[in-house]
Amino acid sequence: MSVGTVYSAALQGLEVKFVQVEADLSTGLPMFHMVGYLAAEVKEAGERVRTAIRNSGITFPPKRTVINLSPGNIRKRGSSFDLAIALSILVSLGEIPISVLESAVVVGELGLDGSIRQVAGVLPIVWEAREQGMKMCLIPVENREEAALVDGIRIYAFRTLRELWETLSGGIVPQKSRRSKITAERTEKESSLDFADVKGQKGVKRAAEIAVSGGHNLLMIGPPGSGKSMIASRVSTILPPLTEKESIELTKIYSVQGLLQNEFPLITKRPFREVHHTVTKAALIGGGQYPVPGEITMADKGVLFLDELTEFARPVLEVLRQPLEEKRIRLVRKQGVYIFPADFMLVAAMNPCPCGYYPDLSRCSCTSGQIQQYLGKISQPLLSRIDLCIDSPGLDYGTLKSSSKEESSAEIRARVCEARERQRRRYKEEDFLVNALIPASRISLYCSLGAEEERVIKEAFTRIGLTARTYHKTLKVARTIADLAGQEKIGVRHLREAIAYRMPDQRYWGNLK
Repeated sequence: MSVGTVYSAALQGLEVKFVQVEADLSTGLPMFHMVGYLAAEVKEAGERVRTAIRNSGITFPPKRTVINLSPGNIRKRGSSFDLAIALSILVSLGEIPISVLESAVVVGELGLDGSIRQVAGVLPIVWEAREQGMKMCLIPVENREEAALVDGIRIYAFRTLRELWETLSGGIVPQKSRRSKITAERTEKESSLDFADVKGQKGVKRAAEIAVSGGHNLLMIGPPGSGKSMIASRVSTILPPLTEKESIELTKIYSVQGLLQNEFPLITKRPFREVHHTVTKAALIGGGQYPVPGEITMADKGVLFLDELTEFARPVLEVLRQPLEEKRIRLVRKQGVYIFPADFMLVAAMNPCPCGYYPDLSRCSCTSGQIQQYLGKISQPLLSRIDLCIDSPGLDYGTLKSSSKEESSAEIRARVCEARERQRRRYKEEDFLVNALIPASRISLYCSLGAEEERVIKEAFTRIGLTARTYHKTLKVARTIADLAGQEKIGVRHLREAIAYRMPDQRYWGNLK
């Protein structure tokens, strides 16, 4: 009997590592031994595989069986190696010609009855298999629609080990599985949320429009019931549509987490992730001994909403600083470095004081010390990474009962898409696409100012105490406002509006600096 070799794949974070599964069956005391830096669930595969082979009607003689998963320096976790282990044994037994599986990647979990069960992370595995020149992938039927999103590689899906064995045992490559016609053009069910439902708050809605248009971060400050959460939940309705490339990249993330729908796996809407203030650092940025993506990565290319910002633990908020700046998360573990994408837009909401009514002294019952302690939960380094800060005032009865028609999400989204298209054309030779991501070295090129504009920003820099970071962010916001106005040059009007979005920073936190 020869050594049976089959290729499978291991996931390290979002990165795919190919694994060579080798089976050697020899004479000697019957045993089943597995090696290769295996987690407990992989070691347990031995019992599942032996029972599945026997219950599939395949003869498995009592032999000394050694299974090796290499390379030995990669930790193998999960149940997705079951099918590859079973096939390597069948190759070693001579039941399947080794030539059939030379350029194949195999993933799948086995049930004791020989059924092949769904596993997470198939999309990135199939994608990487194609990039590495593999010719085909053998996967569970439940993962077929997901795998079919990748062109240029043959996908074969099976329900049982016996079905797979009977198909491959003759040494004939099976017929290509029917591919589903799934494209990025398929739309999700329309959201029932709409900006037309929000009465008043024109200033806050304008700030949200600017933030989405340029990919900026937004903080809303106001009393309870002023509509902050209502507006935040509708930000996703004015986001521009995902490109095909962005859709695939986002679907890969959700595939690794096992969160895709079997029938319609492709994600075509930008994510909106609302996080409760009890969230831990690991849940937010990802973590664990073998890190998995957190809420920030799940919000990639979309929105992360933090309501009641001051209720979050300060150490949790501080971990946002690096992802907001670098648009990626870098976690270091002894087994390696894990990189997770973090290209998200932060939307946050908070009250201005513990009771929520400051600076309305007729209603606010907080002392100055309580207010300072409350606002002090938000550090200046984090605050400086927020591009727009806007007051969300309370609404009067007349505004709530007004019959005037508010702008719909579709109308606002049309303007957002126009502004994004201007940015796309402007930055077509760059490695960024929105104003919020303009690096400091390119600010002078894309945010150039005339003499009057220079005077205005210089005065603001001195009067409200801008830092180098907030100065650059103010210019980027002004660039976005100009884009919404269809102007290529930043004018005084655009600059003054951008400066106004830093005034709440000075008003609430100025005495804390």
